[in-house]
Amino acid sequence: MTWGAWIREGGEVEPSIYAADFRRLGEQVDELLGAGCRIFHFDCGDGHFVPPVTIGPVVLRSIAPAIRAAGGILDCHLMVSDPAHHLEEFASSGAHSVTFHVEAAGDPAAVAEHARSHGLAVGLAFNPETQPDRAAEAARAAGAELVLCMSIHPGYSGQVFMPAALDRIAEVAHLVDVPVQVDGGVGESNAHAIREAGATILVAGSAVFGAPEPAAAYRRLAGS
Repeated sequence: MTWGAWIREGGEVEPSIYAADFRRLGEQVDELLGAGCRIFHFDCGDGHFVPPVTIGPVVLRSIAPAIRAAGGILDCHLMVSDPAHHLEEFASSGAHSVTFHVEAAGDPAAVAEHARSHGLAVGLAFNPETQPDRAAEAARAAGAELVLCMSIHPGYSGQVFMPAALDRIAEVAHLVDVPVQVDGGVGESNAHAIREAGATILVAGSAVFGAPEPAAAYRRLAGS
């Protein structure tokens, strides 16, 4: 299944598991599935490419069966310095796709080929300091099925959306013919502007899991 089909089936808002209450992780996943969510964002940070060590395959394996049984998608964002090293384990742990950073991949096409050999769809991410044209060129070379425009510096959940990201979203959207995903500081107050800039997929962490009722927050954001 392609990203286009996933979006049609699962909507354009991806709750970021990184922001969940891990004491209630399974319960919150079930609540979001019940609210109609079918695509979940899974952030893995290695403490090298980004400062914090976040969550990894052990957590992925704990939620993958329920999400897959509901027809859901696990979209894994690898904020790591050696993405190729982790692909096999993410695939075996339940991932449907992996998005790696252009800044961490000397040969994006080779990493993408490796990912596909494990049955994974491929996305390419770029940080605020990276020019959109460089990201678009790398995405084309890799045959990436989506491009992720970071609207914060990757690593920590709860950061504020960078307004300058709107221009970067618009620029990369004009340069690629695949969905553009945006991650960082996304919420109800800026979702419309982000979509207007050209984004197709919105990653929302604190805006969903930081709300008193995550399922209701998801529905509002998906409908905004």
